[in-house]
Amino acid sequence: MNRLRPLAIAAIAIAAGSTGAGVQAATATNTFNVRITITAACNITTTAPTDVNFGTQPSTATNVDNQGALNVNCTPLAPYTIALDNGQNGTDANSRKMSNGTSLVPYQLYRAATRTSADVWGSTTGTGGNVFSGTGTGVSVPIPVFGRVPSTNFAAGSYTDTITATITY
Repeated sequence: MNRLRPLAIAAIAIAAGSTGAGVQAATATNTFNVRITITAACNITTTAPTDVNFGTQPSTATNVDNQGALNVNCTPLAPYTIALDNGQNGTDANSRKMSNGTSLVPYQLYRAATRTSADVWGSTTGTGGNVFSGTGTGVSVPIPVFGRVPSTNFAAGSYTDTITATITY
């Protein structure tokens, strides 16, 4: 048994020497960047806007109110404004009109339920004017559109108009 012991010790010593005692491991490092550029994006989502529908009213009604909504989705923290044009029959935001042939019924769209003259939803895109201003959240958000017909003392019939909403971001 004594003979095996020196052989075992020699084998261990050889194994230890071959494992790199005296051999140094080498390393090298370098860096790289990880990048993305995210641009702001906003849209009036493909979910259809809710129409402002004043329903059926007698010709003697005044201040008929109702509301609809736009669904807006903007990049988180992206500022935006929404303007509503004058419709097919208006010359400015204060003269919107629904038509039935040549007959016209005036109406107004507002940014707030109070429906004051200061709340009239403007038609000038970008900043300035009475446009709706918001900040993106990254999810679709309903933006209410408040409407008012000040009087229905007009010829009987079905009146319509089409409004284009423009979002600027």
